[in-house]
Amino acid sequence: MSGTSAAARVYILCAVVCAALGAVPALSPGADTPWGTLGLLAALCSACELPGRFRVFGGSVPITAGSFFPLLLAAAFLLPPSAAVLVAVPGALVSHVDGPPVTARRVWRAAQLALTVGAASWAYALSGGPATLGGGPEGAVPALPHALLPACAAALVFGLVLAALDGGIIATAERVAVRHAWRGLPARSVGPHLVHALAGLMMAVLWRSTYGPLSALVVLLPMYISCWVFAQYHRRHAAHRATIRALVQAVDIKDGYTRGHSERVGRASELIARELGMEESRTEALRFAGILHDVGKLGVPTRVLRKDGPLTPEERRVIELHPEYGHEIVRGIGFLDEARAAILHHHERLDGSGYPYGLTGDRIPEFARVVAVADAFDAMTSTRSYRRGRPVPAAVEELRRCAGSQFDPRMVRALARALERHGWSAAANTVTSDEDPAGLPTQRGDVRAPAAGTPDRPGRHR
Repeated sequence: MSGTSAAARVYILCAVVCAALGAVPALSPGADTPWGTLGLLAALCSACELPGRFRVFGGSVPITAGSFFPLLLAAAFLLPPSAAVLVAVPGALVSHVDGPPVTARRVWRAAQLALTVGAASWAYALSGGPATLGGGPEGAVPALPHALLPACAAALVFGLVLAALDGGIIATAERVAVRHAWRGLPARSVGPHLVHALAGLMMAVLWRSTYGPLSALVVLLPMYISCWVFAQYHRRHAAHRATIRALVQAVDIKDGYTRGHSERVGRASELIARELGMEESRTEALRFAGILHDVGKLGVPTRVLRKDGPLTPEERRVIELHPEYGHEIVRGIGFLDEARAAILHHHERLDGSGYPYGLTGDRIPEFARVVAVADAFDAMTSTRSYRRGRPVPAAVEELRRCAGSQFDPRMVRALARALERHGWSAAANTVTSDEDPAGLPTQRGDVRAPAAGTPDRPGRHR
């Protein structure tokens, strides 16, 4: 267990001792332990764990415990607590782990799952669950729907104990403050385990029926497949987020003054989308559009982006090409979908005086009209090297003033309502940015105010 903190070692040792004490009655001479059921359930749990150990399977099958939690809950329903404690141990000791220390992680997982299943089995027994399963020598019929109550009680205990143990290891191994270690864990764990309990209950009922244990695999197979589909879904979304993060980091490195701007525009775009009632998939795509709206800066020469002093007309024309550069950069990224149009057209204006194509009114894509408002809002409220950011009410008022000529009034109203409902984090408004709402970029060293007669409005920022 080298590499594990002393506090984590003590915590893991305590969990191991408690799990061992819980298993003692099942190992005592003369104990009426159903070794056949225990062995078969333990073998099934190990079989669910093993694919993650092999490279040929590791990328295509779920390697998380969610795929066999119904098995663990079925064990809690079918076995006495002292026997249920042992079911998860073999599988946990051969399971895939994400990184070192491998031994400590496996021992911890075995102890954690043993305690969790044992606690769930105690809760199930105390709530009268075994009597509701039916089966047995007399072939009794399951007492449904009364069997649901003990199963739900066991699932509740399962989720709470698992969350409590998780919080403890986070606090000791990762040195997270105790007040933060358990934050959100119970809420995230109890709900899914109620679903697992229903699958586990079906397995237990079939196991105890005249059809025998093999019939219970009818429940396990679709559950394992559903976990595989869920894992694939999350892998795909993780890949999407990694792609977005890499592009944004590249922009931030090239133009450091805009660091944080992309994420804030994405957040403001998401607020507008939710206020407009867009479906979740479009809301996510719009957030991506906001985050990537300036990715075309990767195609702008660094000497132009970082130039000290005002830009020449030719350099301004180069800057105005960044939406087209951005569209070309993301053209082959299929999941961005509507976001590509927003990247290309977020500098268009309703009156046709924008760029790159001078589109007017509803000819401007909806996503682009949303991002234009979010972009201008953040440009006004962000603090720059040459001026402090405007207060949120003043920025909203300026957006309203430009609505109809530059911005879509519906998007401006949606942002105003969202800000009234959710507010805007002050921490998000203090990042230095290079985007001047009074015109094309005012570069580092050029801290002049807008020229006389040129309002400091959001319509001319880059």
